[in-house]
Amino acid sequence: MGRTNEPPRLPEGGFAAWSRDRLAMARRGAEECGDVWQLEPGIYVAAAAGPCEEVLRRAQDFPKAPSPLFPPMRRSSGAPTPEERAYAHAARMRGLRAQAVAARIGEIAPGTARFADEWPTGEDVEILPPVRHTLAEIGVHYLFSEDAPALLPFAAQLFLAREVLVRPSRWSWPRWVPTPARRFRTRQQVAFTDALRPVVARRRSSGRLGDDMLGQMLRPSPRYGLLPEEAVLDTLPGITVATFETPSRAAGWILLHLARYPQAADRVAAEAALLPADPAATTITHLESLRYTQAVVREVLRLHPPSWLLTRRVARQTQLADYTVEAGATMLVCPYTAHRDPREHPEPDRFRPERWLDDADPPAKPGAFLSFGTGPHGCEGTALAMAMLTLLTAQTARRRRLSEPPGPDPSHQVTTFEGLAPAGLRLRAVPRG
Repeated sequence: MGRTNEPPRLPEGGFAAWSRDRLAMARRGAEECGDVWQLEPGIYVAAAAGPCEEVLRRAQDFPKAPSPLFPPMRRSSGAPTPEERAYAHAARMRGLRAQAVAARIGEIAPGTARFADEWPTGEDVEILPPVRHTLAEIGVHYLFSEDAPALLPFAAQLFLAREVLVRPSRWSWPRWVPTPARRFRTRQQVAFTDALRPVVARRRSSGRLGDDMLGQMLRPSPRYGLLPEEAVLDTLPGITVATFETPSRAAGWILLHLARYPQAADRVAAEAALLPADPAATTITHLESLRYTQAVVREVLRLHPPSWLLTRRVARQTQLADYTVEAGATMLVCPYTAHRDPREHPEPDRFRPERWLDDADPPAKPGAFLSFGTGPHGCEGTALAMAMLTLLTAQTARRRRLSEPPGPDPSHQVTTFEGLAPAGLRLRAVPRG
């Protein structure tokens, strides 16, 4: 292969323009250059559904960078083997698969109803912090059941460590440099695993492993046997934060749309009125009946994918969308522009939840919906996130009418670093009569 067929480069592009407005630059690149383009030499952007899907599925050609936010701790006993890591992943997935989530809807719903009930009425509220706290309670309980209250404060500190670590900086230090943010991350990771260690020991010694995700990981496998304690502990800080960090950004966008589109909120409220009066009695059948509510969630996630830009490495020179991409380059996968492609979604900038209910021509092409990724590194917690977000949407619309604060000041600021979020979002709620 030669270098004669590289993707086009955006005129007057580059990092300076990118840093000023990343969303606008991403859209401009897709519109002017097409489905795959170059931001800088060696930095490609997959901007349309087909190339995005292809990159995410071709994990051997486009591997994910091996830089976990919470890397395994260094121990004298050595790191878990690749086989143990594979079993830990499989065990974790047993607890997060759709069937497992479906069986525990009654544990998820009460927290979403409590969030709506406790929303102060008639005053402007910065809503992302209480959303995050609610989803953390739900997520940590899903993972650890009755042990969740003791672990929740440590999970909150893990989230804080993540925020400190990914905060924009003028300097990009090598991963081996023990910066203050990395030392803080390590301290919180150690504190979390130290709090979790006696939980694991107690469950194993009593034989009551539990039916939550931790319990699934403690069960022996016919192939691998019993997972070593360290293999269990190493995998949990990251998934614990993931259960509420990204869904919190998504929930912010959803609540903003309930405020901006009162007719859609009314329709969600009417659908939610059929839910049980006792949220704990909610079942998967009730959740599946919330078809319009789920359509609202999917439409908001289409317009505002929380993980709007995914990074992959080009492992070897290969072809993508008839272009040559060079080994060692960086590939940026952009669900944001893929979701706003008029070839996939008519009137792509319009909020129209009904598009997900149209049986005649639903947007079901590969890559048409990438808010949870796809392929080998797709989001493990998709089913849990959709359940939490759907029930939070339904219970909030059922109990509250939302609006943006009056006045000239914006209700939020759009941030794009480490995810697409409505930072500082302020909303006002009144009881729904």
